[in-house]
Amino acid sequence: MSQAKILWADDEIDLLKPHILFLEQKGYAVETVNNGMDAVEKCEDTVYDIVFLDENMPGISGLDALTRIKSFRPMVPIVMITKSEEESIMEEAIGGKIADYLIKPVNPNQILLSLKKNLDQSKLVSEKTNATYQQEFRQIGMELSSRLDHEQWTNLYKKLIYWDIQIQSLEDKGMREILEMQKKEANQSFCKFVESNYVDWLENAQDAPLLLHRLFQQRVAPLLDEKVFLLVIDNLRYDQWQVLRPAFSRYFQVKNEEIVFSILPTATHYARNAFFAGLMPSEIQKKHPNYWVTEEQEEGKNNFENELLSAQLKRLGKSTLKHSYTKVTNLNAGKKLSDQFNELLNNDLNVIVYNFVDMLSHARTDMKVIKELADDEAAYRSITESWFEHSPLQEIVKKIAQSGYKLVVTTDHGTIRVKDPVKVVGTKSLNSNLRYKSGKNLNYKEKDVFQIANPSEAYLPASSLSSEYIFCRNTDFFVYPNNFNHFVNHYKDTFQHGGVSLEELLIPYVELHPKK
Repeated sequence: MSQAKILWADDEIDLLKPHILFLEQKGYAVETVNNGMDAVEKCEDTVYDIVFLDENMPGISGLDALTRIKSFRPMVPIVMITKSEEESIMEEAIGGKIADYLIKPVNPNQILLSLKKNLDQSKLVSEKTNATYQQEFRQIGMELSSRLDHEQWTNLYKKLIYWDIQIQSLEDKGMREILEMQKKEANQSFCKFVESNYVDWLENAQDAPLLLHRLFQQRVAPLLDEKVFLLVIDNLRYDQWQVLRPAFSRYFQVKNEEIVFSILPTATHYARNAFFAGLMPSEIQKKHPNYWVTEEQEEGKNNFENELLSAQLKRLGKSTLKHSYTKVTNLNAGKKLSDQFNELLNNDLNVIVYNFVDMLSHARTDMKVIKELADDEAAYRSITESWFEHSPLQEIVKKIAQSGYKLVVTTDHGTIRVKDPVKVVGTKSLNSNLRYKSGKNLNYKEKDVFQIANPSEAYLPASSLSSEYIFCRNTDFFVYPNNFNHFVNHYKDTFQHGGVSLEELLIPYVELHPKK
């Protein structure tokens, strides 16, 4: 590794020779000047790794030198050193985007720490992260070899997401590959866990995780003694919530954050209707046949969410609550909601369904530019974060906090990046989802899918007595044998939902209180 080049400007530079010798012994190359103008000229001729500027020098001041250097070397880190502790000088230096601020007299270790922080931080963080994850890797591996219950699975998934976010910024591709292998192993074990337990969970709520169709009754309804906004961000994964969390925390305190289970299929038609109805899909079809649209019908399959919510509120004895329901499917609808926000303040419950993340996942499949921008989980998270920062939703969230309302954030299901094709053959009316299929006379290899031969066991509608449901596991996706290679190339590495995976089934539920 080459020596880091330092420029140190101080009108009393001769008094700092012991410091300079100390840094040279540590392997740094140090050049010195005794005024601000010389520092500017040096930086014009030479690219330094870091610059130390004394604030008070003859000629131009350190602050003036900072401004000039930044005009042509905007990325070079500059450390301001001063005798003054005046707040105005600190603020001006910080406004000039300094890398650090030291008060005289400085000792060699202070200087070394500043260098480590500004020049070696990424390397030190990478080394520490790698070492810590290696220890955690062994622990996670031991957990995967044991029989985990649903609570242990949610805790393990939190660990995997934590490390996924930590490791994404590291230069060590090998470590990212190891994590991906461990996530794949975890998903394989999780799919077996779900297959063994899912039907039993639906019959025995006491031994089951909190499933999506019970979520409103068990978590949201008890909050309705006070005014609440319920924000359902469609298709929001737990890792995406983690990168959005800091933005929400500007306005809210997180009072409760947990992972709950979606239902199968992990698709909007089934999951979100189940959430608003407080019923499983076959129960919705039976109790509210006018609100359930079958796979074979062409009209929208989530057009009656408000009606299903009203029915659930009535069933829970809360029909007198005044509530609103708003679905946001595009930018203009978001702006309109923000502009008309005050109209919502007289309601006890305001429900907002925000479809952006779902639109992004589908756009990623169909639009080459989006597909290239979101080529992995880290990029997918980054786009979600950037969207929120520039969307009307951020302003809406801010207004909710200012109104004093509580805010609940959740979703209907997550999504997974698919990689491995699985062949399936069916009738022309077979649904188009890449992660689950429902119908009769399906042709597939049983080992490749999770099969629910009797839909009534999983509270799923059946179009005929011979209907069944099959689900992809892990990163698999369904492809028809016709034009097999074309469709594999088109859909591979896209984000899909409907099947069984950690990313699709384990979803965030968050309660937030406005900051006082």
